[in-house]
Amino acid sequence: MKTRFIIAMFCLSGMASPALASDASLMNAIDALSHGWAKVNYQTPKKARAAAFQPLISQANSLLETYPDAPEAMIMDALILSSTAAVEGGVDALIKVRQARELLLHAEKINPQALDGAVYTCMGSLYAKVPGWPISFGDKAKARKYLKKALKIDPGSIDANYFYADFLADQGEYAQAISHLHLVLQTPPRTGREDADSGRRDEATKLLAKINMAHKQEIAAH
Repeated sequence: MKTRFIIAMFCLSGMASPALASDASLMNAIDALSHGWAKVNYQTPKKARAAAFQPLISQANSLLETYPDAPEAMIMDALILSSTAAVEGGVDALIKVRQARELLLHAEKINPQALDGAVYTCMGSLYAKVPGWPISFGDKAKARKYLKKALKIDPGSIDANYFYADFLADQGEYAQAISHLHLVLQTPPRTGREDADSGRRDEATKLLAKINMAHKQEIAAH
């Protein structure tokens, strides 16, 4: 039986501009990969996504070979591995999320502020969604800690707010979840990131509707 879990990830919460990066070529490659990710994740039928992510995995691995000490490349590789795992399932998916976590831990040691703290959004998403022990490393307390760190670095992040809202909803903290979802929906799209932000806001809209429909009484009580 396949092990299934969901990581609807795009954890690059605010791409750094090339002018602020140590290497413009690196950031241009990150930019291209992020647009490729958005196309697969939001415009490709779910059954076809695992195969569609494979070329992006190869490109991300090549980027990391070119820039082995760049936390931005590590984060991008982790993102694509995690997203592939989410639609792939099984033992291979568990291997990929462990690889993603190692990349993120390494990136954190080098520069936790890289890509506006995206490492913490990614880590929080992983710990929130992967199975816990003995299957894998999922841990709700760590998920909360990492997602709060992401929001501390970038309080207006569309992605960090979405994933924290998703986590809060999963924990039954619906009123707080709704507050963060409203932030997602009110935040203007980022220039050059309209594809990803549009997809993320669609997810936020659906999650908000789901919470309002299923937990109307609990929300009213608050």
